[in-house]
Amino acid sequence: MQCIRRQPKRTASQENILLEQSRRVAALNGIRLGLKDDKDLKFLLKGSQLLKVKSSSWRKERFYKLQEDCKTIWQESKKVLRSPESQIFSIEDIRDVRSGHKTEGMEKYAKDVPEYRCFSIIFKDQRKNLDLIASSEEDANHWITGLGKIIAHSNSMNQKQKLQHWIHTCLRKADKNKDNKMSLKELKDFLKEVNIEVDDYHAKKIFQHCDKSKTEALEDDEIEEFYKILTERKEIDSIFQMYSNPEGFMSCQNLVRFLYEIQQEEDAVVAAPALIQRYEPNERAKRGNAMTKDGFLMYLLSDEGNIFNPAHRKVYQDMTQPLSHYLVSSSHNTYLMEDQLTGPSSTEAYIRALTKGCRCVELDCWDGPNSEPVIYHGYTLTSKILFSDVIKAIKNYAFKTSPYPVIISLENHCSVEQQKVMAQHMTTILQDMLLVAPVDGNKSQFPSPEQLKGKILVKGKKLSRQDDPVNGNNNLEAEDVSDEDEAAEIEDESVKTKLEQKGKSDTLKLAKELSDTVVYCKSVHFEGFDDPNHPRAFYEMSSFSESKALKLAQESGTSFIHHNIRHLSRIYPAGWRTDSSNYSPVDLWNVGCQIVALNFQTAGTEMDVYQGRFQDNGFSGYVLKPEFLRDEQTKFNPKAITEGTWVTRKNLLIKIISGQQLPKVNKSKNSIVDPKVTIEIHGVQQDNNKKQTKVIENNGFNPNWNEEFTFDIEVPALALVRFVVEDFDMSTKNDFIGQYTLPFTSLKQGYRHIHLLTKNGDPYSSSTLFVYINIQDCD
Repeated sequence: MQCIRRQPKRTASQENILLEQSRRVAALNGIRLGLKDDKDLKFLLKGSQLLKVKSSSWRKERFYKLQEDCKTIWQESKKVLRSPESQIFSIEDIRDVRSGHKTEGMEKYAKDVPEYRCFSIIFKDQRKNLDLIASSEEDANHWITGLGKIIAHSNSMNQKQKLQHWIHTCLRKADKNKDNKMSLKELKDFLKEVNIEVDDYHAKKIFQHCDKSKTEALEDDEIEEFYKILTERKEIDSIFQMYSNPEGFMSCQNLVRFLYEIQQEEDAVVAAPALIQRYEPNERAKRGNAMTKDGFLMYLLSDEGNIFNPAHRKVYQDMTQPLSHYLVSSSHNTYLMEDQLTGPSSTEAYIRALTKGCRCVELDCWDGPNSEPVIYHGYTLTSKILFSDVIKAIKNYAFKTSPYPVIISLENHCSVEQQKVMAQHMTTILQDMLLVAPVDGNKSQFPSPEQLKGKILVKGKKLSRQDDPVNGNNNLEAEDVSDEDEAAEIEDESVKTKLEQKGKSDTLKLAKELSDTVVYCKSVHFEGFDDPNHPRAFYEMSSFSESKALKLAQESGTSFIHHNIRHLSRIYPAGWRTDSSNYSPVDLWNVGCQIVALNFQTAGTEMDVYQGRFQDNGFSGYVLKPEFLRDEQTKFNPKAITEGTWVTRKNLLIKIISGQQLPKVNKSKNSIVDPKVTIEIHGVQQDNNKKQTKVIENNGFNPNWNEEFTFDIEVPALALVRFVVEDFDMSTKNDFIGQYTLPFTSLKQGYRHIHLLTKNGDPYSSSTLFVYINIQDCD
């Protein structure tokens, strides 16, 4: 049995000194955040009792407090043997702070408490929401406003400030006895904390170099000297030296030359003075219209030094083309938080999808109790949510991320009576948002995303005598229409048994009221590609399982492209994907399929590529298809590439230079990552490729690779580039560290930083790759 050595009890004066140091550190971090003497920040640092709400019978008082680093929150726990780490969560993990009863938990379990005392913390990953009740409106406002300020100020910090904040937090953590000094042992602990393994000889060498006072402990200026050594970027210093004078200044003229020759910036003459004013911290250099090494690093870490073209962060494409000319960010079984068989359904899943830019959400509707339709995955054990609650969530979040139209894809299994309730809910809740009549009498083709801004469209079945969306009214109350039941395709024995017992019909009675909500997206079975002499109405659209769609793409690529110029196509995952896994969307985008629906709740390569495609065009959820996928005369076939406007061969050179502050995968103190980088090309078959760097052992803090790779790209308009960083493991599967995916057409050239994303697609605060990109036309 291991003995636990008790820490000697501190005296009252020692406690006071530590408390004063803690206050000083907190004040310094408040200043770094731009929140000096802020009353909300002071309240959060002091902490308060809050009621934590989990269910109707679980509502308990807990103490919550912002820690002195101003980036983590400590929560009291009554659980036995709970680790200290599990009682802390980071401000960086918070996606949103909502006041009032704005979550399912608050809606269900806190209706008896006034809204002004309630708030919820929504996390970025799959973690459950934290529903809290304050003792007063004033306390609730302190938490809501204070957290909002910290999140906003943290996000506006530049990379250098984030790095400085992080390193000083790690230094504080390593200072075990809180004496504001660093011993050799504490220095070694700190290096492990920031993900770097240094042998005893090198650690001692750094320590002795900084220990000018020879006191066997680093303090004040000596710690700052250690910080400078640690954050030195030699690879950037060498680039800077090529364009600077011996005094360490890069003139505006030389900056223009660097921007034009290396970074391939066409507006270099205009950009250079603006970059100096924006990023140069040295006032003397700024007055002389020059840049120092620090300013140059700040520029390379900024949005202008990013690998993703900053011009593509805004909507820059033509948004006046017909709706069928765009790829549309789309979610499958949007209500599910986990798998397809037993997982929870939640309105939160709709909120998450919509805030991730999704523009087409799915609702599987079934008869519910008390004449209220419910949403769940039919024939399975997934939980049920009210149709009306989902429509409310869509109304509240549809246009927070993008102003362009949202499509509600209905899979309707309800009785005529409950279909009428569905129609009534959509009409009364969505009001003017719901599109109920054609735009400007458009009879021959789809209106554009621009014309449909702020509108919600319904995709679903329509009564046969209402074929014409413009003049389709009739007196029918209801009639039989063909039934489309994707849930019936699930490859699961219990589902098949339920279907057999039910004796499924191929038809469904459709209520006129629900039919009337469908204007431009009439759902029909696919009977084959159009006969040119008898073309189908443009507003008729079909849904395809991934296997059916991939078969059509393989065997009739050009015909599928022509079909998708005039009609919308929706693709959904195969029935065997009960674990909510995803398929690659790329082959279906390559034939112009617009609504390629993925399980947004499932992280992985497919979702990374999906989010990479849709971060283009201002994260609007709509990306204009290349011209050769919109041209009615096109002969393009991605499975058999021939010469045409689509072939614009490029040679892509990528040099992976270095990495910065890669996160620890294994949280154990002694675990250091062994990073390697893989570059993937996703596009037409000829362009698909993958290459990887060597493994750097025991260094996630500042690994250096300096490796070059070249790729030949035939159809750049359809290609995406994915950078993946993994922790190499000889005996098991490599652990994912971070990734970044972007369209080839959004790549910036020259020396660039890649700001890595987590498994769930959220940005790390300071984890980057430093690369060099060059694109040449092939002869």
